[in-house]
Amino acid sequence: MNDQYYSAAMDLGVCQLRNFSISFLSSLLGTETSSVRLDNSSSGASVVAIDNKIEQAMDLVKSHLMYAVREEVEVLKEQIKELIERNSQLEQENNLLKNLASPEQLAQFQAQLQTGSPPSSSQPPGTASQPVQPATQSSGPSA
Repeated sequence: MNDQYYSAAMDLGVCQLRNFSISFLSSLLGTETSSVRLDNSSSGASVVAIDNKIEQAMDLVKSHLMYAVREEVEVLKEQIKELIERNSQLEQENNLLKNLASPEQLAQFQAQLQTGSPPSSSQPPGTASQPVQPATQSSGPSA
């Protein structure tokens, strides 16, 4: 007796699921609910029709998703290309600045990086770390 109850409940659940699926998919596909009918006897033709509608809806969703993903990939490829170009430009600029900087300026910059302090803008670069050498004047031989 329990087997009959579960079988009837299962059939009822399948029928309700099919009705829900048909109305949901019909709204996705833009068709009228009345144009898609469910045969309560669950004949093979109605199951095939439902399967076809489900497959059509899945194909539609898949094509929309693929289009959106392709579009996003193109945007990301363009951003990557721009970032690679910017990185290359900054590397060239960095190498040029390294070549033009004196060893004292590089040492000062390294010290600032280690302490985390921003570069001082009150003095021109290189003047703060250059040692002041005493001026030696030679006025001739000393006696």
